[in-house]
Amino acid sequence: MRLLTHNMLSSNIKGVINGFPLRIEADNVVVKQVDFNPDFLKNMFSKIDWKALAEASKIMGYPELPDETPDHSILDSDDFLQKFHHALLELHLEEGALVCPETGRRFPVNKGIPNMLLHEDEV
Repeated sequence: MRLLTHNMLSSNIKGVINGFPLRIEADNVVVKQVDFNPDFLKNMFSKIDWKALAEASKIMGYPELPDETPDHSILDSDDFLQKFHHALLELHLEEGALVCPETGRRFPVNKGIPNMLLHEDEV
């Protein structure tokens, strides 16, 4: 699971008000090379919850992103775009779990696929 995907997921358990961001428990992280596309990154920058991405990136072993949301002018920096690209698209959570910040419910991630199915009593 890429951090791009993680940044879009939240816990939809009945009654949960604060289901984002899901905390990552990483058992196995792999790096998968992806073609660099600066136009895609520039377009995605404003759609990303930066604080969630920076924290998830650190948990996955890549502390290179700034903690605070950078100014849009940083999109002119090739160095920044490379780091953003690596964190967003090349880091993959292969095995582990996503944890609801409100309830502590663990959603397993196996072979890079998060299982977000809810139990009957959670719907």
